[in-house]
Amino acid sequence: MTSPIRYLPGSSALVLDSPHSGTDYPADFAYACTLQALRSAEDTHVDKLYDFAPGLGVHWIEAMFPRSYLDANRDTTEIDVSLFDAPWPHAVATDPKILSKVRLGKGLIWRTTDDGVPLYDRKLSVVEVQARIVNCWQPYYAAVAEAIDAAHAQHGYSIHVNCHSMPAIASSCATDFPGEAHADFVIGNRDHTTCSTALAQLVRDHLTSLGYQVSLNHPYKGVELVRRFGAPEQDRHSIQIEVNRKLYMDEKTFGLNAGYAPLKAHLRTLVDVLRNTDPRQL
Repeated sequence: MTSPIRYLPGSSALVLDSPHSGTDYPADFAYACTLQALRSAEDTHVDKLYDFAPGLGVHWIEAMFPRSYLDANRDTTEIDVSLFDAPWPHAVATDPKILSKVRLGKGLIWRTTDDGVPLYDRKLSVVEVQARIVNCWQPYYAAVAEAIDAAHAQHGYSIHVNCHSMPAIASSCATDFPGEAHADFVIGNRDHTTCSTALAQLVRDHLTSLGYQVSLNHPYKGVELVRRFGAPEQDRHSIQIEVNRKLYMDEKTFGLNAGYAPLKAHLRTLVDVLRNTDPRQL
């Protein structure tokens, strides 16, 4: 793995990040399942869906490492201690709500795929996971923080969009709602705590006007990145947007389908709306 992240600073108040679209599988991963199984964890092609953004002055951050290696949308305390060959020497979350993903095998370091397939046939060492945090998690969060701080300093407010994709049907171990058919888009702001209700409604209304089915805070409310960086009372707004993969790709082959181009054009209109929106005026 060369650089663990790609960070393109912008000039607008809008920051986009894609923590789960990385496909650079490190040599030290040493997983036991198939690469096909691991690839199902990727937010495949999300980086391509938004690749126009830097040209519009939008700050852009993406993880180059895969989500299954280290999930950049988790806190470092969201650790499954059963994975290790020795005691984990750092803090571990105890809040049952925070640990819901850990229970599903989807903590900072994944235990299983979305379908419950184990990733490893070995115990992980504390040292190798500490290295993943230093080499991947820390630079990713530093870049997102830097971009949001720069946007806010220049404009007096910031809008941070955490970009994701989701399967058409929830897998058995992916969420608390296995088998649920997902909407076209799911917008999450942790029950209106990470961005204003008005901004979330603006995004929802725009996507609905384009003919999409849009859900708000179900089944994805937003996780660590929006939680950490969203502070609407300080004019720092963070919102998670999940797009249904069936709209733009074949979920089995990972190939793009005929819906990719029109979806990308619609996402550009959404980005244009957000670039030209001051949440203080909503």
